[in-house]
Amino acid sequence: MSKWAFVFLFLLGLLMTGLVGNFQSAPGYMDAEYYFSTGRELAQGQGFNEPFLWNYLDDPQGLPHPSHAYWLPLTSLLAAAGMKLGNSLAFHAAQFGFILCAAGLPVLTAALAFSLTQKTSSALLAGILAIFSIFYIPFLPTTDTFALYMLLGGAIIFVPAKIESPLLRAVILGLLAGLMYLSRADGLLWLLIALWMLNCDLTIGRMRYSLVLLVAFSLLALPWMLRNYSIWGTPFSPGGAAALWFTDYDQLFAFPAAQINFSHWLQSGFAAIMKARLWALGQNLQTALAVQGEIFLTPLIILGAWRLWHQRRVQVGIAAWGLTLIAMTFVFPYAGARGGFFHSGAALQTLFWALAAVGLDVFLEWGVRVRHWSPRGSRIVFSGAVIGFAALLSVYLVGGRVLGWGAGSQPWGAGQAAYVDLQVELQRLDIPTEAIILVNNPPGFYLASQRPAIVIPDGDMDILLAVARRYGAQIVLLESNHPRGLDDLYNNPTAYSQFELLWSDGESHILQIVDGGDS
Repeated sequence: MSKWAFVFLFLLGLLMTGLVGNFQSAPGYMDAEYYFSTGRELAQGQGFNEPFLWNYLDDPQGLPHPSHAYWLPLTSLLAAAGMKLGNSLAFHAAQFGFILCAAGLPVLTAALAFSLTQKTSSALLAGILAIFSIFYIPFLPTTDTFALYMLLGGAIIFVPAKIESPLLRAVILGLLAGLMYLSRADGLLWLLIALWMLNCDLTIGRMRYSLVLLVAFSLLALPWMLRNYSIWGTPFSPGGAAALWFTDYDQLFAFPAAQINFSHWLQSGFAAIMKARLWALGQNLQTALAVQGEIFLTPLIILGAWRLWHQRRVQVGIAAWGLTLIAMTFVFPYAGARGGFFHSGAALQTLFWALAAVGLDVFLEWGVRVRHWSPRGSRIVFSGAVIGFAALLSVYLVGGRVLGWGAGSQPWGAGQAAYVDLQVELQRLDIPTEAIILVNNPPGFYLASQRPAIVIPDGDMDILLAVARRYGAQIVLLESNHPRGLDDLYNNPTAYSQFELLWSDGESHILQIVDGGDS
């Protein structure tokens, strides 16, 4: 395949992702806001600390708080690198590395497809599908794990076919697995995948290369694990470990965290445990069909996997997808069904696009053989239809998700704009800038206000007041999206002596916590 074809795909990917990113004035949602805000702290020399609390799973002592007790740091580091390179703390500077990663996806996808098929037409189609990524396209330019994780996962599948030296292959696979772990906690699964890609068996020579891979992985992962151990006494993120015992998604915001444990999980009962996992399985399979398979590509992906099943990389890739599905269904069902599988499954997307291109070849061969289609004409028609449909759906998703077209849609960053408005009201009310604010989305609120913030916990008013006492919070921003236990406070904000209503627009309330008795 010509190098100019790769250049064309890179430039087209850069143009598309850059165009979408240009319409994003803010990260857009809490995950991306977290990575951007912690990246900004890093760019300013504040280290791995955060001036907010968005959960209580590691039993935080106060503010500032050691960062990345739940999520991993590589995405924040990439955001910080963009800001340092651009000499700016603006969001568009933080996007730089993510847009570059996204621009590399069509190149990697085409290279992977070509290495599997040796067909330029299949490689080009796969690369173009990576440009028009439909459900993923609004998320690739923002400060989240999607573009980075796609690139690293595709590289692990692609690398073994291009490196002859087993030693070098082991080093690169180990480093890639380390980067995947530093991107997402489920990246640990990719250490197993990398070992399999190395084709390890029990012979002495292969065991030696396995050790090399593990050493390369440890060069990246071990310093972070030691950092975690020095702070929390565990090599892994304590928040992620607590997620094992959730019996409800909202327990992500539970206080105190000690209540979330194995005994609590077991007491929920076998029926509830299995019901949650069956629900998660249904949700995740819908994600597989609609997002990863993009609905109309799913049959082509299946055909492509069937055609290339004899190739080790395809077998390993499908196994990696299966392991990810199992982890995000049976180990972390609530996190998995509420976006975890959407995030972690992105690692296989380059393979899926490559398999879709192969699946189209299988379909066209059937048409030529059985329906007597013209080989050249049918390829032009069906390839054009696939690309056109992907492009139209991508434009539709960007229009709704980013630009706010359509009834009920809001433009990207609408939540951030709402917090800016609330910050104006706090200033008008002369709320001190050092006052700790209880709010639904602390990373997003901090970005809008530069005020210390902690998350409103899951529970009732007693839990809310307990958190306020523990961390010295004085102000509550109560929004329409609030815990069920605070419904009455939201609907009747003047009815309780523990709170003074300072301002309301009917949708959001600013409440001051005061000394008071019973309601």
